[in-house]
Amino acid sequence: MKSMGLAARFAAMVACCLLTATPAFAQFWQCAPYARKISGIQIHGNANTWWGQAAGHYARGNTPKVGAVLALASSRRMPLGHVAMVSRVVSDREVLLTHANWSRRGGIETDVRAVDVSANNDWTDVRVWYGPVGGLGTSSNPAHGFIYADGAPAPRELPRVTIASAAPAAVDSAVVIAE
Repeated sequence: MKSMGLAARFAAMVACCLLTATPAFAQFWQCAPYARKISGIQIHGNANTWWGQAAGHYARGNTPKVGAVLALASSRRMPLGHVAMVSRVVSDREVLLTHANWSRRGGIETDVRAVDVSANNDWTDVRVWYGPVGGLGTSSNPAHGFIYADGAPAPRELPRVTIASAAPAAVDSAVVIAE
């Protein structure tokens, strides 16, 4: 009898611990909500609509700036497009991006390399670091350009947990999962 009561108390204690010990990184992120949170740019909807929605509300262009959102266009492989925030400008043809749902479903990557491979040096064709190959992706992605956060509300800082390294040797970076 005593062991049944003890077992029941132990089971209740374990259940309570499991309910309260949910990892902080359990949230699944899509690129658009994450880009909105970290950049402060208040555009909603799929990534492939951001460039058009930004017209008349945010400045747009083909020059990378920290805090700007790079809008990748729809393509056969990526019908909903993709958005990522510029976290550092390395050169006029290379930036570091912070974004979600790229290398790993729902995961967040911080300070990963993106290179302009367009013929006119205008960021209309981009290669982005891809975790499964450990370097720049094997193909390029069409891009519209950058949506500038000037005048946007201050971005919210999100908690991050580092799970893997992901950048060129001269730059610190990590793949992370938020909240």
